[in-house]
Amino acid sequence: MGTSDYVLIFFKIVGSLALLIYGMKVMSEALQKMAGSQLRHILGAMTTNRFTGMLTGTFITCAVQSSSATTVMTVSFVNAGLLTLAQAISVIMGANIGTTLTAWIMSLGYSVDLTEFVFPAFLVGIVLIYTRRFRYVGDFLFGISFLFFSLVLLSGAGKALDLEHNPSVIHFFETFDMNSYLTIFTFLLIGTVITCVVQSSAAVMAITIMLCSSGVLPIYLGIALVMGENIGTTATANLAALGANTQARRTALAHLVFNVIGVVWVLLVFYPFVRTVCGFVNYDPDANALSTKELALRLPIILAAFHTSFNVLNTGILIWFIPQIEKLVCWLIKPGKVDAEDDFRLRFIQTGIMRTPELSVLEAQKEIESFAERIQRMFSMVPDLMKETDDAKFVKLYSRIEKYEGISDNMEIEIAKYLDEVGRAHLSDDTKLKIRAMLREISEIESIGDSCFNMARTISRLHQSKEDFTAQQYGHIHQMMQLTNDALTQMNTLFAGHREELDANLSFNIENEINNFRNQLRTQNINDINNHLYTYSVGTMYMDLIQECEKLGDYVVNVVEARMGVRQHVG
Repeated sequence: MGTSDYVLIFFKIVGSLALLIYGMKVMSEALQKMAGSQLRHILGAMTTNRFTGMLTGTFITCAVQSSSATTVMTVSFVNAGLLTLAQAISVIMGANIGTTLTAWIMSLGYSVDLTEFVFPAFLVGIVLIYTRRFRYVGDFLFGISFLFFSLVLLSGAGKALDLEHNPSVIHFFETFDMNSYLTIFTFLLIGTVITCVVQSSAAVMAITIMLCSSGVLPIYLGIALVMGENIGTTATANLAALGANTQARRTALAHLVFNVIGVVWVLLVFYPFVRTVCGFVNYDPDANALSTKELALRLPIILAAFHTSFNVLNTGILIWFIPQIEKLVCWLIKPGKVDAEDDFRLRFIQTGIMRTPELSVLEAQKEIESFAERIQRMFSMVPDLMKETDDAKFVKLYSRIEKYEGISDNMEIEIAKYLDEVGRAHLSDDTKLKIRAMLREISEIESIGDSCFNMARTISRLHQSKEDFTAQQYGHIHQMMQLTNDALTQMNTLFAGHREELDANLSFNIENEINNFRNQLRTQNINDINNHLYTYSVGTMYMDLIQECEKLGDYVVNVVEARMGVRQHVG
């Protein structure tokens, strides 16, 4: 073959790998859309101990066909405080088992001619995509068809290269001593580096299968590449954790430690272990007496079997040492500087590339819950400000409320930007509705912050005027603020639970109480001013506080309605 032929085949291989990565992405996202929020609930609920955590990681990775999605999601859950470090380690162990299904799918693509399946699947997929009810099934069919089609193209490119009859290639691999640990370690490093660069263990696995199937790459070296892929794939979670908190970075590092420990112990028993796996399909790795056709059938299965055996055994051993792994990563990554309560910092949303937009909605929802809790904390400062008589302490507390108002504005902007970024992805209708509701929630919560600051400014005016409310006015303000705080507490209770299990009527009842009390106090205020019980300016400031509480109650109800998915509140 000439140079132009090799260039053409090279681009065919690169294009096939690009198609494979895209197919995996489409298939994974389609599965996530079909699964919906169930994946988030499962990961949050089914991690009561190390074994359920491991099974959860396995199940989710099998479901979404992406260990990267599971590990990135797990890191974000730890960042959000939804999972402990120990729970997360068990989930990641399960993800390593779940990802072995991908290798079996690929071995099927190499062992069976799937051309007859692929084209009808494309046809059915495009029909389903244009139906409303089954479009995600259509996306899935397209994704898996792209995956299998890329494997067919890759296999064809491998055959076109005719590597098994290329003396220079054969000689190159023959220069490596199969019985040398240095050779095995070299190919392990190559597999690690390539996987880190391309950020897809599936693509590297496909190349490994292609080379082994041609008979050029000995099975020992192919398995060394697979071991390297296990280490290289941890780069995804570590990159995702760069902007996260200490525990999330420890989780990502635990993924690396887990795989490195597994590779180390397998290296110690490498040759007996490989021979045992090869024995499953009656293949002698040292004899290599099979024809190219037989190699193409058996070696993909051996690679998939090794991948599965390695991850299952590694998890079976290391699951008993989770506390020790936890201690190790805690020792390697020291606690960072603790953020002050009054500092602006998004706790749950991570910056950077979002690999799983469907699952990113959970991060945003948890951030909104944190936003709502912070706003209630801000409101609790208002009664304290009203009681404060010392000028220096008054100014300090007022400044703190003012700072919280700035934090509130920043949180609304940052969460909205994040939701806008998530919303640009190809999402399910249910997720699109959630994003709309969440945008409304943050707008109303920010308005609550504005009301709190407005009350603080009114109290500041009263403080500077040297006038004061009467004991009866203080009593009424205290009652109104207590009702308002009850409304905020109920709002945060609704955020903490599952929407299907919640009842918004309590929030509506509190708002009715606030409205009725406001109307009663407004009438009484006019009478008290006419009876000269206090000045008009004091009465105005008094009603400003009462009216602001009532407005705040309206904002709370609007948040609750957005959360519960009911019509917009009026009045």
